[in-house]
Amino acid sequence: MLGELSVKLSIIILVWNDKKVIFDCLKSIYASTHKIDFEIIVSDNGSTDGSIERIRQEYPKVRILENGSNLRFAKGNNVAIDISHGEYVLILNPDTLIHEGALDTIVAYADSHPEGGAFSCRVLNSDGTFQGCIRPLPTVRSEWCLALGLGQVSRFIPALSIGEYVGWDGKDERKVGWLAGCFILIRGELVKKLRGFDPQFFYYFEDTDLCHRVWDAGYTIRYYPGCSITHLGGMSTIGRFTPISFALDAAVTRYLYYYKYFGMSGIESCRNAVLVGSKIRRAWFGLVQMLHPTDAGAKKLELLHNLDEWHSRVDLHKLVERGEEPEIALKPSDRVLER
Repeated sequence: MLGELSVKLSIIILVWNDKKVIFDCLKSIYASTHKIDFEIIVSDNGSTDGSIERIRQEYPKVRILENGSNLRFAKGNNVAIDISHGEYVLILNPDTLIHEGALDTIVAYADSHPEGGAFSCRVLNSDGTFQGCIRPLPTVRSEWCLALGLGQVSRFIPALSIGEYVGWDGKDERKVGWLAGCFILIRGELVKKLRGFDPQFFYYFEDTDLCHRVWDAGYTIRYYPGCSITHLGGMSTIGRFTPISFALDAAVTRYLYYYKYFGMSGIESCRNAVLVGSKIRRAWFGLVQMLHPTDAGAKKLELLHNLDEWHSRVDLHKLVERGEEPEIALKPSDRVLER
């Protein structure tokens, strides 16, 4: 499959007007990686900030794939996966910094665990705290536990998981459900066999779905804390989406995910859980706003009200089968706001 042009690692970085962060990311890769041969593929979703021209000048070895428009996360990464040559493929956000030896170490770890299909390392916030972006695969039960606020209970009763490893500090090696898309190392042959990300998940749940399919293919997903990166968190998307756009995109793709793995009964139950959780949150934030009114609180309540109305009115059959949403909702293509 890999042929004579193969390298140990293909690093795929999807960008869209990421001039503020991409150069620190590229610099960190070259400065910290010494033991493995690698290629970097920058998949550009139509940047207009001059970043691509500058990458060509400063990093001529980087392969640049110009998509001409915003393909969003799944498709933008898939076109780069298709042309990658790596034994391993790393999906990497542009707002990340690779720490010394991290890629050398995680690839060596993957080599020593042939049963693993996808891998991640310790992901830190800019202040050095653990980001906690590694979670169990979501289930209908976990949606209900989240809606009912059972996070602390799940510390003692794992069956009541809210879709997080509650209380976990990321210091121990373990098998995990899914890895956040900011850093996913996956076997090159496997990711091509799986045909990359499922493009129906246009924003959110792409990484969850890919990891689900890795498990279904008979591999495990492993987390290794022996190396780390920093993820600035949101710097590659901040300023381009409104809060309601984030929330609605997450709502649509959540239903698509549950439909794919749990059918219509799964998404109906998921919707009921979401509505119950929404009413609990609206009551709580309403009380807080009544006691201590703020502009931020008023905006939060307005957002929760709009989401509650959307979830109540959406026809789930039409949503998952034809992509139809209630009139109050923006269409996915209209939610994107360029800087």
